[in-house]
Amino acid sequence: MMFFLYFLAGVFSGVFGGMGMGGGTLLIPILSIFFGFEQKLSQGINLLSFLLMSLVSIFIHIKNGFVTTKDIFPVVLFGVIFSILGAFFVSYVSADFLKIGFGVFLIVLAIVDFFKVFKK
Repeated sequence: MMFFLYFLAGVFSGVFGGMGMGGGTLLIPILSIFFGFEQKLSQGINLLSFLLMSLVSIFIHIKNGFVTTKDIFPVVLFGVIFSILGAFFVSYVSADFLKIGFGVFLIVLAIVDFFKVFKK
C-alpha cells in the first residue's frame, strides 16, 4: 500500500514538474505532511528526483532545439556554487527553521501567482 502512495506522490510531482510548476513544490509537502518524513529528508529526496527528472527534461529540450549554449557557463557555474553553499547552510539549520522557511516561500509564491492572474 505504501509503495502505491509513494508512486502517486512521484506521479503528481513529476506531472507538475513537467508542466513547469516545480515538482518539489508538491513533493516536499506531501512527503513531510502526509508521510511524516523529516524536512531535510524530504528535501533530499526532492533533490534526487529533480536530478533524474532534469536529465530527461534536458534531453527532450535539446532534441526539440530549445537549448542554446550561449551564456550557459555562468548560469551553471553560479548554480553549482550556490547549491554547494546551500547544502552547507542546510546542514547547520534546524528542521523547524526549514519547515517555516519553506512554508513562507510557498505562501509568497501563492500570493505572487494570485496577483499575476489578475494582472493579465
